[in-house]
Amino acid sequence: MLTRTDLETAAAFVHARMPPTPQHSYPLLNAATGAQTFVKHENHTPTGAFKVRGALTFMDWLTRTHPDIPGICTATRGNHGQGQAWAATGAGLTAKVYVPRGNSVEKNAAMHAFGAELIEFGDDFDTARLEAIRVAEAEGLFLVPPYHLELVRGVATYAYELFYAQPDLDTVYVPIGCGSGICGTIMARDAMGLDTKVVGVVSDQAQAAKLSVDAGRLIETNSASTFADGMAVRMPVQEAFDVYSKGAERIITVTDDEVADAIRLYFSSTHNVAEGAGAAPLAGLMQEREAMAGRKVGVILCGGNIDTGWFKAVLDGQTPSV
Repeated sequence: MLTRTDLETAAAFVHARMPPTPQHSYPLLNAATGAQTFVKHENHTPTGAFKVRGALTFMDWLTRTHPDIPGICTATRGNHGQGQAWAATGAGLTAKVYVPRGNSVEKNAAMHAFGAELIEFGDDFDTARLEAIRVAEAEGLFLVPPYHLELVRGVATYAYELFYAQPDLDTVYVPIGCGSGICGTIMARDAMGLDTKVVGVVSDQAQAAKLSVDAGRLIETNSASTFADGMAVRMPVQEAFDVYSKGAERIITVTDDEVADAIRLYFSSTHNVAEGAGAAPLAGLMQEREAMAGRKVGVILCGGNIDTGWFKAVLDGQTPSV
C-alpha cells in the first residue's frame, strides 16, 4: 500500500514532468447531476489520459532497477500504450506495444507518434496481453503488466491532487479496466485518512470486476464488447482485485447507451471531450443521482481519446457499436 509520503514523492516526480490536472465544478453539470460535482480532468494530461502518470513512475523505477533492459513490451487498448511509449522512448528504451485487431485507429496513431512499435494481435485485449507476455520473454524485453505497484504509485497522484483540493468529497466514481485507477484512488484516500466512498464503474458488457467482487474470487468473462474500450477487460487482475474488493464501497454497471449520454452531457455542459471509459463515472453518477442529490461528488474523467467517427456518432445521438 502507499503512504502519504509515497504520494507526495510520486507527485513531485510527476509534476516535474507534467503539470497537475484541474478539478472543476460546472453549473450546468451540477444541475444535471443534482450534486456538487467535481470533474478530475485526466483528459488534460500530455497523452490525454491518466495512464501517463504511472508510466512515468514505472519507467523511473525500471531504469534504476534494471539498467541493462533494452526495452519494454506491453499490451493495451491505447492509453496505457501511449504513456508507456512516451516514457520508454524518453528513457532511451524501445517500446513494443500489442493491441487487438480492430483497435482504435486514432489511439494506434498516437502510440506510433509517441514512439511505439505497434503490433496487432488477437481479437481482444486479453489475447493481445498473452502474446505480449510470450514475446517479452522470448526477446528479453521487460514486460510491463497492466497492474504494478510502481504504476499505481504514479496513477494515485491524480487522486492525491483531487483529495488535496477537495478533501470533503462524499463519493468518487472511478472506472475499472485492469484496476490501476480505482486502486490508486483507494490507496490515496486511505493514505490521506479520508472517509470518501469510492464507487467502481464497469460496463454491463465487461463485468469481470463486478462479478469477481460479488463472487469473492476472480471471474473471467467470455467477452468484453463495449465501445468504452478502456473498460473492455475479460480477465481481472488478482493484485488489483485484492485492493478494490476491500476498498470500494460498491461496483455498478452502466450500459453503452448511458455512456454515450454521459459523453454528450460532458460536451454540452463543460465542452470537454470524454472517451467511453472517461464518461463512465459520470454515467454512474447519473444512474445514482437521486441517492447523490445535494452531496459533494467527484467523477474521474480518465481520458478524452475517442475516435472522431465515434464522437461524431455520439453527438448525432447514436451509440457506437463494436
